[in-house]
Amino acid sequence: MPAVTDSKYLVNAGWKDIPHLTEKMKDSVLDGILPYQKKARSSGFPSLGSGAIYPVDEDDITVKPFELPLWWPRIYALDVGWNRTAGIWGAWDKDSDIVYLYSEHYRGSAEPAIHAAGIKARGEWIPGVVDPAARARGQRDGEQLLVDYRDLGLNLYPAINAREAGLLSVWNRLSTGRLKVFSSLVAWFTEYRIYCRDEKGMVVKKNDHLMDATRYLIISGLEHAIIKPVKKQRIISHDTIGSSIAGY
Repeated sequence: MPAVTDSKYLVNAGWKDIPHLTEKMKDSVLDGILPYQKKARSSGFPSLGSGAIYPVDEDDITVKPFELPLWWPRIYALDVGWNRTAGIWGAWDKDSDIVYLYSEHYRGSAEPAIHAAGIKARGEWIPGVVDPAARARGQRDGEQLLVDYRDLGLNLYPAINAREAGLLSVWNRLSTGRLKVFSSLVAWFTEYRIYCRDEKGMVVKKNDHLMDATRYLIISGLEHAIIKPVKKQRIISHDTIGSSIAGY
């Protein structure tokens, strides 16, 4: 038993030291954790790991664009900033619990009004969740972006920014086939291919705006997803006595 100090000792225990664990029990434990954590859990050696955050083959998550059913709830998520503002739209098939990412907004060096116009073009009725830091951060001069975007007509909610919990939620959907991505989302796949951890196990914070937005959508957005409201039509009966021109 190696000594850490004169009064402390380090005990390292892996699965080989726990003979009563069955293969089924081990599989159950591993199913609920991210890939980079598996070695630490099974061997007992602490390690954050490095490499791809979502080691899932693109072919397993890519689908050709198709017409989305009207009864699937929609939601989008934003990661805002002056250098890059990114948005991702999702449609939720509740019957099979599959979320389809179907549209993206990816633009830098533009005012909130420009981004808002592009976002509303995809459906003003669709609510969104946004990076919670937008409540107290400006793109250039310290304005509160959440307030600005709401004033521009966007229905936004602050997202939960628990990074590891969000990464696990996205990973669980990707690895179980419950998160699919339209092949037309070029910027999303570009980020997905390079999204990784460094040698210290930290998420590389570079070119990850759509990855952050995806995390917000999955961990915070689904509870706000809605179906497109149906406009009520006024029905005029021709059996009524009166003049349709005069209005009586």
